[in-house]
Amino acid sequence: MTAIDANLFLAVAAIVFVIGAVGLLTRRNALVMFMCVELMLNAVNLTFVTFSRELDDIGGQVTVFFTMVVAAAEVCVGLAIIVAIFRRRRGATADDLNLMKG
Repeated sequence: MTAIDANLFLAVAAIVFVIGAVGLLTRRNALVMFMCVELMLNAVNLTFVTFSRELDDIGGQVTVFFTMVVAAAEVCVGLAIIVAIFRRRRGATADDLNLMKG
């Protein structure tokens, strides 16, 4: 069985991060923007795990665990905001966030 080089993992992480960044900057739908942020977080997690494996250190994997906890909290808050926008209007775009003002 052959081991996969770390450069391949880093290249995949870079590609996923760029896809997420381009999607975040070009899309107006709040749900799609939310998914693009999650893509970017997963790319960073892949980078942390790759360096953790290469350096034979558990610190990167611990960081990924805490990043996933923060991402789960972000999902809860973000989806609550998106649902609140969908209740007022049928679509949720980035321009609709000013509806949340009191």
